[in-house]
Amino acid sequence: MRALVCFFLTFALVTPAQSDRLKDIADIQGVRTNQLIGYGLVVGLDGTGDKTNQTPFTVQTFRNMMEQFGISVPENLTPKLKNVAAVSIHSELPPFAKPGQRIDITVSSLGNASSLRGGTLLMTPLRGADGRVYALAQGDLVVGGFGAQGADGSKITVNVPSVGRIPNGATVEVAAPNPFQEGNTLTFNLRQPDFTTAKRVRDEINALLGPGVARSMDATSIVVTAPLDPSQRVTYLSVLENLEVKPAEPSAKIIINSRTGTIVIGQNVKVSPAAVTHGNLTVTISEGVDVTQPNALAGGRTVAAPNTDIDITQEQAHMFKVNEGVTLDDIVAAVNRVGMAPGDLMAILEALKQAGALRAELIVI
Repeated sequence: MRALVCFFLTFALVTPAQSDRLKDIADIQGVRTNQLIGYGLVVGLDGTGDKTNQTPFTVQTFRNMMEQFGISVPENLTPKLKNVAAVSIHSELPPFAKPGQRIDITVSSLGNASSLRGGTLLMTPLRGADGRVYALAQGDLVVGGFGAQGADGSKITVNVPSVGRIPNGATVEVAAPNPFQEGNTLTFNLRQPDFTTAKRVRDEINALLGPGVARSMDATSIVVTAPLDPSQRVTYLSVLENLEVKPAEPSAKIIINSRTGTIVIGQNVKVSPAAVTHGNLTVTISEGVDVTQPNALAGGRTVAAPNTDIDITQEQAHMFKVNEGVTLDDIVAAVNRVGMAPGDLMAILEALKQAGALRAELIVI
């Protein structure tokens, strides 16, 4: 496991490295979820549906649905469907999901419906990327948000009332294709590609099952010989996925999130000898007005003149020396000793990188 130091203001947290199960660091090729999406109507809303004069596709969908039941809506008639909303439905089809099993779905408004609370989703097909229908969705929505509006136009909204969920709201109709039972090999794909970790996984599997059973293909994939019988293959994988492997230490990286002020420094980060100083320069500009009056009986006029006062204040700059081969512990100690803020630390790290003194990859997100 990676060892990281997270700077949240002046707080540091260190996580030591340890062995992980193979199932926690790698996925089996072909064993994956599949994205499903659909388009349908939510009905039964309490006047919070789409404004049909602005969402003509809601009326078109309503007409198409009514025609399927043998009801024709006159073309010159525009229904006011304040209790109906056009929605998109998305879900994930788990691997090995079989027909008849149920999955959760999320329903989101496509038009200008103010709330989906109390609505019911009508039967909607959910399609995969290949355009094939894999599930049918229908049911009553559970909406966590709500809104209220007064007669004077004031309103309040809590969470997002235009999105809801239906637990077990879709029934699987077709199982997604899965190559799990094909061929005489299985492939493990590391979630964090690393040549050293791939070699260690290969060595651990071969030490357990015999030489030549596992082969490292690259920094991500390890191909393992597997039995053809599906029942034996399940037992085989059960043993492999619980195999303990010690991942390799990651490359030296520093991650900076300038929006939140979060800085994450990997344990392998080192710096070359350098001297660092950092201070703040504050410029204060004050605008005033000076009034000049003539002497008594002088016959002059009172004149107002602007008066600008500029003050420059420079805070005391702290300097510290960074020696050759400094480790993460030394960097943390120096930062805490100086007491710098996250913004100051970001500027120093960027300057060290530009000077060639930082032996790490600097990533800004």
